[in-house]
Amino acid sequence: MTWQPEPRAEVRKPAAPLSEAAFTLLVQGVLDYGIFMLDPQGYIISWNAGAERIKGYRASDIMGQHFSVFYPPEDQASGKPGWELETAVAEGRLEDEGWRIRKDGSRFWANVVITALWDENGVLQGFGKVTRDMSERRAAQHALIERRRLFDHLVQAQETERRRIAWDVHDDSIQAMVAVGMRLELLAQRVPEPHSAELLRLDATVREAVGRLRSLTFRLHPPGIDRHGLVDGLSSHVEDVVAGSWGMAYSFDHRLDHEPSPETAITIFRIVQEALLNVRKHAGASRVDIRVTSADRGVLTRVTDDGNGAPMSRDGARDHFGVIEMRERAETAGGWWSMDSRPGTGTTVEFWVPNPLPVPADTDGAP
Repeated sequence: MTWQPEPRAEVRKPAAPLSEAAFTLLVQGVLDYGIFMLDPQGYIISWNAGAERIKGYRASDIMGQHFSVFYPPEDQASGKPGWELETAVAEGRLEDEGWRIRKDGSRFWANVVITALWDENGVLQGFGKVTRDMSERRAAQHALIERRRLFDHLVQAQETERRRIAWDVHDDSIQAMVAVGMRLELLAQRVPEPHSAELLRLDATVREAVGRLRSLTFRLHPPGIDRHGLVDGLSSHVEDVVAGSWGMAYSFDHRLDHEPSPETAITIFRIVQEALLNVRKHAGASRVDIRVTSADRGVLTRVTDDGNGAPMSRDGARDHFGVIEMRERAETAGGWWSMDSRPGTGTTVEFWVPNPLPVPADTDGAP
């Protein structure tokens, strides 16, 4: 059964009201907020210019009507207007966000505060109602959420493709080349010199190519990041690659408030991975320091080496694919990326990416 407002009753004037001039200056001067009063039954008894701008009603159109006219049919049917007044009476005030209806029938997202007004004898005189149109802010929030969803899908698609390529390279190309190497080794044992030496050199070349392909598959899909999270994944990668394979000294400092989302963790991991490859290829460094910290509702990461810094500016490496990829990854995630590389002082790669809360499954309904 649809809720119906009570009949309008006579309203007792407040014992000590504001002067009419002061009230007009206060209320009519505010255009960003709809400010109006209701009698104890919820009928409109005052109206300001902000309310006209937001809701589309002139004062002459709306005065004396019940405030439930601003609520969509589903809220009227559920009795929400009456419940809000009852809550304001019981608790002194009520704050809500939800859909409201303009005069032309269009909906807008509103923040609403209803305050119960009492005289000095404790008699309810009515309600003060303040409404703010939050449609633009809500649209911006939805745009950010949609961008985050698209970013998550992009990261997942990229990782899926990397995983597929890594498996294809491992199961097909590497196995085929290993088989070729074995045949070359057997042939080298059966043919006389100098053919034997030439076949062994070819076998060594094939083995080197297999090693590079295995390194490629590891970079495409390193183990750990998708199972153990950012800190454990980075720690294992740095220990295995930087210390184990490259023989470089390193430090890894991490101070995170909470574990990033999988997509954010993968983004950070990939940028650090590329930064470390640049250190290996260009810096001539003996040490690299990695620091990952929570900052400004996101994750701030810094990779610093003790190299000469010169190659990054001398050979145009600032614009090579790896550097472009790092920047694009950070900016696609909604963050920023920078690099400071000077001769004799090493290179510092620093970037920040947001670490938002998980995207809710449904953000379209009113509270």
